[in-house]
Amino acid sequence: MSFYAMINIINSYKNMKDSIKNQLKQSYDYAKSTVRKPLAVVSLAVLTVGGAGTAVVTQVYADSFQSQINDLMAENMQSQATVNALTLEAKSFEDAIAKLQADIAIVENNIAVNQARQDDLNRQIAAKQVELDKQRALLGDNIKAMYVDGQMSSIEMLATSRSIGQYVDSQTYQETMQNKIKNTLDEIARLQNQLAQQKHEVETLLTAQRVQDEQLNADRAQQNQLLAMNTAQRNDFNAKIAGNQDRIRQLQAAQAALNGQGASRVSISGNERGGDCDAGSGNGGYVMASGAMGDVCNAPKDSILDWAGIENRECTSYAYWYFKRVAGNTDFTASGDAKYWVKTSNYPVRDWPAVNAIGVKTEGQWGHVTIVQAVGPTTFKGVNVPAGQVLTSEMNSDFTGKFSYNLRGVSTMKYIYK
Repeated sequence: MSFYAMINIINSYKNMKDSIKNQLKQSYDYAKSTVRKPLAVVSLAVLTVGGAGTAVVTQVYADSFQSQINDLMAENMQSQATVNALTLEAKSFEDAIAKLQADIAIVENNIAVNQARQDDLNRQIAAKQVELDKQRALLGDNIKAMYVDGQMSSIEMLATSRSIGQYVDSQTYQETMQNKIKNTLDEIARLQNQLAQQKHEVETLLTAQRVQDEQLNADRAQQNQLLAMNTAQRNDFNAKIAGNQDRIRQLQAAQAALNGQGASRVSISGNERGGDCDAGSGNGGYVMASGAMGDVCNAPKDSILDWAGIENRECTSYAYWYFKRVAGNTDFTASGDAKYWVKTSNYPVRDWPAVNAIGVKTEGQWGHVTIVQAVGPTTFKGVNVPAGQVLTSEMNSDFTGKFSYNLRGVSTMKYIYK
């Protein structure tokens, strides 16, 4: 590889490095600006349900339990989106590091090859110098001999020669030796100049390659630093997501405990059965609450919206559907989390229950809603309902998204009906 080709490669690497650095900086700045912004408080035209469901309403209370859940979930979604972006960015860092590592290996191999070439040239130059010194010594001896012979006249040389042939041979030999030594010196000098030029080219190439190697190693170190920062950010956001998930579980467990206070689960063989929301007592006909998005009973909890736009398998999704569609209260409206229905319902709120009424538990920051199926003393589908108790049908009382029947004390709830 020529020196000028190496210079072009170095310039190409520099341009590539600057381009990658600018792209990564823009990506990093965008990710940082995205995740550092605080969550805004947004008024939503939804009805929050007893497990995070929603319906079309006019207002969501800022201090509601569901708002906390929604904020945590929204923050987790934002954090997860950032983690996904950082993961893609990390892949680009890793790809860049791998390419730089491969380039470094190539350059360092070229350095090794040229270093060996430089060493070989140095050995050749040293050997030629030895040969040159030897030939110079021979030339010196020959010059001395020629000088001695040169003190004799031609007549004396001829007189001391045995014959004319010996005289001619002596003259020819001296001329031949002079020419041979001169030619040898010229060839050695030419080879020395050639080797010196090659050595200079190799040294220049080695210098350029070492500069390139240092730059590539610096780029690799920078990419590793960015990757480490990226990994730290992802770890921070993953920890934040895990913390929020723990908080959500704590809030849900706290509300589930409140929902279960004064309740006794009963086993009833319901007429409408099947679906994932059926925990053994049927599904309460809840499949009829399905909307355009699909079967609300079989879809995972909170994954789709029901006919009224409420997240599926939530307590308010079931109660809202049953009270309006099954019980026939088509003009009923309510807003806010389940506990706030006693304040926002357009129907009267009463202390005494009635069949098909909505039973509202107001404990906790979220609350819970049910449908009254029977008022004691009576029996319902073979279950004895004592005086002072009601038998309710409900969804998601324990945050599993399942339908159930429960016996509850009359005084544990408020009741909505005309």
